[in-house]
Amino acid sequence: MKKLLFLLFIIANTVTAQNADSLFDNANTLYKNEKFEEAIEEYKKIEALDIVSSELYYNLGNAYYKLNNVGPSIYYYEKALKLNPLNDDVKNNLVFAKRLALDNIEELPKTVLQKFNANYLQKLSYNQWAKVVIGFSVLGSLLFLLFYFAEGSLKKRFYFTTSIISFILLVTSLFITYQQYNYFINNKEAIIFAEETDVKNAPTFNSEKVFTLHEGTKVVVLDAVDDWKKIKLIDGKTGWIIGNELKLLNDF
Repeated sequence: MKKLLFLLFIIANTVTAQNADSLFDNANTLYKNEKFEEAIEEYKKIEALDIVSSELYYNLGNAYYKLNNVGPSIYYYEKALKLNPLNDDVKNNLVFAKRLALDNIEELPKTVLQKFNANYLQKLSYNQWAKVVIGFSVLGSLLFLLFYFAEGSLKKRFYFTTSIISFILLVTSLFITYQQYNYFINNKEAIIFAEETDVKNAPTFNSEKVFTLHEGTKVVVLDAVDDWKKIKLIDGKTGWIIGNELKLLNDF
């Protein structure tokens, strides 16, 4: 019975993958023919199957960009970067998309540690750091085995030293993976989807407006009360907006 269920699971996954490939090819053809709205519908069908990738989000961002939909284009470019921070095509297109956004917000100065984290550690996603961990664990195990079976003190000393270095790098990369995962989970970034929205000083409609934001602006969600979200900008400003006027990036 277990074997039958496993076989059915494999068949279902294979059919789903084939269906996704077919939808992706069809969507790409529609995109090339400048049928961007129809292409988006096909890409969305793949997203609904929970078969996501940096390439899928990148193509969705491109399609929305062609339609001059600022919020969705920035949203999907940002999601693509979260899956693959090294994708230069996404980075370049995101720059162009952000030029269409109306809000020009200056970022607060970063500390040395924040700059190091942004410029180096966040160049890889936590999934990619996890692969680094696996790589160092395999390398360390192989070096230890070579040390165990090696003949001669010089070889043993070399394999022992390199296995210790690999172990240290393994622990370091594991710590970085844990830190990046926590950052991903706790740093609830979102993109403003409303064409224009008033940010209030409290989660009520009759509260005072503190500033205005426009479509495509990136924010961090700090808290939620009923249908309201407390947000923070990169310049340190905070306020409350209606939840349906933004869309969270960390929803996959």
